Amino acid sequence: MVHHHANHLKTAWAFWLCEPIPMLSLLVTPEEVERGEMHPDHLKAAVEAVRADGFVILQNVVDPAHLDILRERMQEDVEALIARDDPPYNWNTGNLQQEPPPFPPYLFRDILLNDMAIAVTQAILGPGLKNSIYSGNTSMPSINRQPVHASGHLWPNLAVAHPPYSLVINIPAMAMSPENGSTEIWPGSHLDTTTPLFDDIKIPEAKLAQRRETAPPIQPIVPLGSLIIRDLRLWHAGMPNSTDRPRPMILMVHSCSWWPTSSLTFPKGTEAFFADSPLRTHATFTDEPIDYIRQPQAYEYTR
Repeated sequence: MVHHHANHLKTAWAFWLCEPIPMLSLLVTPEEVERGEMHPDHLKAAVEAVRADGFVILQNVVDPAHLDILRERMQEDVEALIARDDPPYNWNTGNLQQEPPPFPPYLFRDILLNDMAIAVTQAILGPGLKNSIYSGNTSMPSINRQPVHASGHLWPNLAVAHPPYSLVINIPAMAMSPENGSTEIWPGSHLDTTTPLFDDIKIPEAKLAQRRETAPPIQPIVPLGSLIIRDLRLWHAGMPNSTDRPRPMILMVHSCSWWPTSSLTFPKGTEAFFADSPLRTHATFTDEPIDYIRQPQAYEYTR
């Protein structure tokens, strides 16, 4: 039996230069990961961070060896993606929409069904949690940045923002920093109810200027083996990658039970991989080859 005392809790509170809004980077213990259960104090802190700031970073929750395998394959796949007649860039050539290979030996439970991530998203979104996206985006060596953007509110212009309906899980396949294009995040912006869903997802410059006065954006440093949970409504943007290597990042979206979702495709024979998890993967299983290189589509990009 593991006894938990205050000195056993290794919570790392990380404050960036964006006072007065604090962000939480939580160092999860190996015991929690092995047990598949987050300590109640850690869970409470992570949930509060997502609700207040729009995101939380969970450190030490993904096996770096699994990420090394995915990173190598995804970096190899970059050439095939950009060789397409319609390369799937988002806004510009600095950000490439890229899906991880959806078949063994590239399926890892601590990525697709991460216990620590699910503990947080289920606590926020409730039972019946489901995942219907397994994709990603790769920050390409470039001086380009994306416009700040976000999905909006189901019921905009309320005095108080409604609870989240979907949470994004981002897992960088290598350590992420401003140097290699760490995602720009605008803390607390998910609570700005003036951004409606089904509208232009780009945030107007006037809103950015106003918010920058009180809660400017950050580019967090995210160690290898970490994941980011963020509210889908949080303002964010892909940033320039000043290195000479593409930096892949995996993306999933956990949604509440009533939110409509599409279906993922995995090979027949992998059904058992997705069993025994509170997270329901909305999937179909096929004997046909899965052309994951052809699937991603460009967003607001013209060659």
